[in-house]
Amino acid sequence: MSKWKDDKTEHYFAQHPKSKARFGFLRACLRGRSFEFLTASGVFSHRRIDLGTRLLAESVLLPSEGCVLDMGCGYGAVGIVAAMFNPRLHVVLVDVNARAVWLARQNAERNDLRNIEVRCGNLYEPVEDLVFDCVFSNPPVSAGMETVKEIICGAPKHLSNKGLFEMVIRSKVAGKRFTALFNEAFGNCEVFARRSGYRVLLSRKE
Repeated sequence: MSKWKDDKTEHYFAQHPKSKARFGFLRACLRGRSFEFLTASGVFSHRRIDLGTRLLAESVLLPSEGCVLDMGCGYGAVGIVAAMFNPRLHVVLVDVNARAVWLARQNAERNDLRNIEVRCGNLYEPVEDLVFDCVFSNPPVSAGMETVKEIICGAPKHLSNKGLFEMVIRSKVAGKRFTALFNEAFGNCEVFARRSGYRVLLSRKE
């Protein structure tokens, strides 16, 4: 893996990162399989797979077939793992960051995945024409709670009946506020995975 120079702090939840792209590769073992991802400065967790992304990638509950959404995909790690392990799924990846979207497309090609589609835009705007059987997200918490709230509360509109919504968050912030938002949007919420200070919350559209 290439060595990285230190970056100036930049908000990755932006359409066009201002920093010059410095590219590199990272390797990770996810669900017992080795992956290599092209990454770049100006996108989230470009030096390593962060613990939240790893937990979501390794524990996400997926339907046997249908259409699923990786909301805020970054360079595509979770969506690519989902597509690799279930080729009958149509996996849609969305991010507002144009650099992340380009990287996700490159990584889908690198892994020779034909069941992935990557769209660029803000939150659910690029997928207004689609309904999903599952939506999962490692949300852009640094963009603010209102953005995270939009992801949670906007999900039911884009889910099929009995569809799943899954989100990984830090355990120390996964208290009453997040549970309340899940219950407000879905009427139910449970913790179905936890590790290394993170947990994955799950709701089902009734």
